[in-house]
Amino acid sequence: MAEAGEKCPLVTRSELFAGIPSSVCTSIVSTARPFDFTCRQVLYFGGDPIEQVLLLIEGRVKITQFSERGTEVILRLCIPGEVISELAFVAESKHCSTAQAVQDCKVLAWDLATFEAALDRFPALRCNTKRILEQRLQELERRFCEVSTETVAPRLAHGLVRLLAQIGHKVNSHFEINVSQEALAQMTSMASFTVCRLLTNWENQGLLRLRREAIEIHSVPRLVDLCKGK
Repeated sequence: MAEAGEKCPLVTRSELFAGIPSSVCTSIVSTARPFDFTCRQVLYFGGDPIEQVLLLIEGRVKITQFSERGTEVILRLCIPGEVISELAFVAESKHCSTAQAVQDCKVLAWDLATFEAALDRFPALRCNTKRILEQRLQELERRFCEVSTETVAPRLAHGLVRLLAQIGHKVNSHFEINVSQEALAQMTSMASFTVCRLLTNWENQGLLRLRREAIEIHSVPRLVDLCKGK
């Protein structure tokens, strides 16, 4: 478990270990098993039984569902430090979504019995687990409300702001989001041509710049205004 131990400084900053002493974190991490996944490899499919709790420590993973017509919807893009499996509190639960690596990934995995024992032993870990579930539910509710009540421009702006907070990074005088337009469409429940049209309009206005698999944000305040329909 030496490899997992080396990752402890990273996982201590994880949502799962917030407020938990590093010594306790080391103890919990020592009971996990490390796994590697290559880009595009599926970690689990929707309908599979939930057998493990997975924590991403390197790379990026997308959580998706498919409509009855086969349209892929991205529910979440996961970055290092995030739990990428559903958290089961009921026996024989099944995954309701599919997790696929979009980069080469490293993961820590706990089998359910081991993780449940850790929850019983460390109440703070159980509190963090519940908080993660609450936050994800709140995010899905907000996104459902956006899809139900907002026009396409504010919906797309909200999606970019969320990605900016999650995976955006500053480069010189602007911020960059490494995401494709196709993925952005799947995350906002919009047609790809609509996303392309809006982004091109915003690029012409100087709000952003489009690059292959990346979007440069040149005016965050203007993007926030678009969220409000201004």
